[in-house]
Amino acid sequence: MASELQRRKITTVFDAMDVDGDGFLTESDFQALTDRWTHTRGLAPGSPEARRLTEIMMGWWTTLLAASDIDRDDKVTLDEVLLVVDQLGDMPGAVRATASAMFEAVDENGDGRISREEYRRLIETWNGTATDTDTVFPVLDLDGDGYVSAAEFTEHWVEFWAGDDAAAPGTWVFGRFELPLAAR
Repeated sequence: MASELQRRKITTVFDAMDVDGDGFLTESDFQALTDRWTHTRGLAPGSPEARRLTEIMMGWWTTLLAASDIDRDDKVTLDEVLLVVDQLGDMPGAVRATASAMFEAVDENGDGRISREEYRRLIETWNGTATDTDTVFPVLDLDGDGYVSAAEFTEHWVEFWAGDDAAAPGTWVFGRFELPLAAR
């Protein structure tokens, strides 16, 4: 059973991904999120970069649907996602694989690291609004070099999806949110 912290983390991401606010994640939510991200990055429709970003995001939808859609209605509820999250601690390889794909999507210039600006655009894309990431980025930049490496991002991704430690830097990989009282 998901802890209060895990439920809060996942709810924050779920709500951001539920673009139409209907309480379900659907293919159209992922398409809208993908469209928002390609627009935010200024990618030309049909460009190789836009196609790759679409492939990553829609691949994430396909994986989520296959793993979470218990009643096979082509939509995913928060509770269905949380059932999968309960199992992720036993599947670190699967979590790392999704981290690798997401890192590629966030690393806009392909230099093998995520800059402050790339991270900000990720969070603003998820949130759909301007977001202050200046206090979060240094927490994620474990070696203080001004970037989040692929190894750092993977560690944070696993901490977010499979972890239950409020003090772990990965708790903030999708930005700040209100921690449950028990986790403070």
